[in-house]
Amino acid sequence: MQKADIELEIRSFLVAHFLAGRAEKLRDDGSLLGDVIDSTGVLDLVMYLQDRFAIVVEDDEVVPGNLDSVNNLVTYIAGKLHNNATGR
Repeated sequence: MQKADIELEIRSFLVAHFLAGRAEKLRDDGSLLGDVIDSTGVLDLVMYLQDRFAIVVEDDEVVPGNLDSVNNLVTYIAGKLHNNATGR
């Protein structure tokens, strides 16, 4: 899966579930945590990522560096998918 595809999937989910369809409020590097997603929303996001991308999000990976922006999410998911594909 290409990064552009991952980004499209993540954007669609965030807009539909947290922004009531208002895509203009979603910036690539804008903070999601607190501004868009609250603590309960983080759980919803993690469940979505695990289900949609068939990955395991470890507890120690639930950090702003992985989840705080669209860019961070795309990089995190791409890395997880790459590691899964290469058996790491």
